[in-house]
Amino acid sequence: MKVAIMQPYFLPYVGYFQLIAAVDIFVVYDRIKYTKKGWINRNRLLRDGADATFSLPLKSDSDALAIVDRRLAANFDRRGLLSQFRGAYARAPQFDQCFPLLERIVRFEDDNLFAYLHHSIVEICAHLGLGTGIRVSSTIDVEAPLKGQDKVLSLCRALHADTYINASGGAELYSREAFADQGVKLRFLRALPFEYPQLGKPFVPWLSIVDALMFNPLDRVRERVLNHYELF
Repeated sequence: MKVAIMQPYFLPYVGYFQLIAAVDIFVVYDRIKYTKKGWINRNRLLRDGADATFSLPLKSDSDALAIVDRRLAANFDRRGLLSQFRGAYARAPQFDQCFPLLERIVRFEDDNLFAYLHHSIVEICAHLGLGTGIRVSSTIDVEAPLKGQDKVLSLCRALHADTYINASGGAELYSREAFADQGVKLRFLRALPFEYPQLGKPFVPWLSIVDALMFNPLDRVRERVLNHYELF
């Protein structure tokens, strides 16, 4: 049983979905602290040949709250966010195919930040035809309170994982020996470069998966998600 565990992000880049595709069960943290400087509720799109940030506005609240306890701002303008995407990608070759997906995601009415992000991840997985099981961390019975590597190992035990796969950026955070002691093989996923024609040059990398879906046929994006990475 291959397992990956990550916090949710809003419309993340292709590598996030490669991690989902590489495992049998993908666990999304819901009771992890929200961080302002992270990418939980924001990402990047292509506008006028350069990267530009888009975001979900949040209700003002304590910085100590977990993602599941944060709310979208009451004045969140869903139509305005869709207009940003329309303005950026109306001339993209796959706009007509991709925009209905964006509408389903952005128009989702729940104002709970985790529920909104979880819905977006599930929608994109369905669009890509990924069959990985998506689990929410708080629904899994583990020892508490645990943090970091200990929490990951506890979740792996609860799910009977024999392999844990993490994004390559976490290579410094975990000990292969600690996982091996629990009978779990630790591996890391590195996304390979994925360049394609955009509106203008040079190519702008590491944008939201929306960019890849706007400029590439769905089958090509799916093939890249399924196969265009390396494990180490």
